Amino acid sequence: MAERVTVRMDNGVADVRLNRPEKMNALDGAMFRALVETGEALKADPSVRAVVLSGEGRSFCAGLDLTSFQAMAGDQGMEIGAEPKGDRITNQGQQAAYVWAEMPAPVIVAVHGVALGGGCQIALGGDLRYCSADATFSVLEIRWGLAPDMTGTQLLPRLVGLDVAKELTFTGRMVSGTEAVAIGLATKVCEDPRGDALALAHQIAANNPDAVRGAKALLNLAGQVSLAEGFAAEERLIKRLIGSPNQKEAVTAYFEKRPARYTDPQH
Repeated sequence: MAERVTVRMDNGVADVRLNRPEKMNALDGAMFRALVETGEALKADPSVRAVVLSGEGRSFCAGLDLTSFQAMAGDQGMEIGAEPKGDRITNQGQQAAYVWAEMPAPVIVAVHGVALGGGCQIALGGDLRYCSADATFSVLEIRWGLAPDMTGTQLLPRLVGLDVAKELTFTGRMVSGTEAVAIGLATKVCEDPRGDALALAHQIAANNPDAVRGAKALLNLAGQVSLAEGFAAEERLIKRLIGSPNQKEAVTAYFEKRPARYTDPQH
């Protein structure tokens, strides 16, 4: 069996690719496991400063593999939810999408071709979504008489608003890359989504990783905690950053007009 997900590291940027091009990167048990294992490994790696998630071949991800769907419809059970959660709040299928939201470093998802059903939900786990104008997104589960079950019901409304999230979920309609940006489902239309995402990732990776990770964590709190808690978290972060070695290096490098040399964040 070919490696379902590949990773290439380059100066702190993880180039992560779904690697089942002959099936348009459709999700089967092996793909779910590979996404979770890859994401968890990158989460634990302090040298990772940005992640680009994309798909090999003609598309980002066509959603659930038909054979997995048939197994679910029969009496074999659903493999993607079979593994124990442990200390996680997610099952395996949910974690394949949510692990990217949990990533301490920023995650940019590059979408070309289709991002359907589970593929769309995986894209929602990123911090940014770059897509081609003719890319196609769909919350497709309703076609099969299902509802989104890979964290999409919780993440989608934060991007597009509750009413639009309901409309997309109730209809399963196809959304072009251009419309996706207009409604907040995607961030930017690009002629070369992966190339532009990698360029941005390297730009992010050149900044203080303590500040980038801290800012991502703070922004993810917005709307999820009270203002008092959010402001207190800001204060804790800035106290930790000011005078730290990486913050001093940022200032020194700027005035010396050279690339900064940062140390990896400490867990």
